[in-house]
Amino acid sequence: MGDFVDRGHYSLETVSLLFVFKARYPDKITLLRGNHETRPVSNTYGFYGDNPAPLVISGAEHPLSIDECKAKYGNSNVWLQCCNVFDYLNVAALVDGKALCIHGGLSPDVRTIDQIRVLSRAQDPPNEGAYCDLLWSDPDDSVQSWALSPRGCGFLFGSLVTSQFTHLNSLELIARAHQLVEEGYQYKFNEKLVTVWSAPNYCYRCGNEAALLRLDGNGKRQVTVYGPAPENDSDTKMKERRQGKTAILPYFV
Repeated sequence: MGDFVDRGHYSLETVSLLFVFKARYPDKITLLRGNHETRPVSNTYGFYGDNPAPLVISGAEHPLSIDECKAKYGNSNVWLQCCNVFDYLNVAALVDGKALCIHGGLSPDVRTIDQIRVLSRAQDPPNEGAYCDLLWSDPDDSVQSWALSPRGCGFLFGSLVTSQFTHLNSLELIARAHQLVEEGYQYKFNEKLVTVWSAPNYCYRCGNEAALLRLDGNGKRQVTVYGPAPENDSDTKMKERRQGKTAILPYFV
């Protein structure tokens, strides 16, 4: 569900493996676009590899010295080609007609799934509108309908909006990513929406769990929670960035 790149030492290897899986098993895997699979964001947060923007934690900057496309290949050609592929990633996926998968969230400009189907995706998403919102919006328990997002893109949306959208489109679930959740997954709005976060110990310092969500043919949901790979303990680059699980860290974009 997107965000395959940025803020890691192996974004290029990760997205390359996913592309290979898609080429080898085209009818078995669907890759959705996240807000980091865009030129402006991946150019800023490490995938391009030229002075990535620092993380801001409790008001203090923590620069990430991540060497990616430019550092690994000496030029920007690989990054440019990856961005060209990103333009053709799906914006959403429908599982058995009952579960809608998107990266971010809902949009006030989208009432039906058919409106997502007709979006022109062969471009970098604009700074506003339906395409932007699907990649940037977030659910919020304190909001009933819509509110401006502190991210500067997309919206906050609440239980009323979610209930109306799922009812109108005969959905049982909206599955999305986009937000760090400590337990790896989090249900909201009477389990009509779930956030699934699949990057354990995000940025090598957050100490969070990660999760995978499986939906079977009968609509049964099975969540698998996991932590960082054992190889992280022997990887020099990762060990340099690790931080204890006791650290209290706010979420950052």
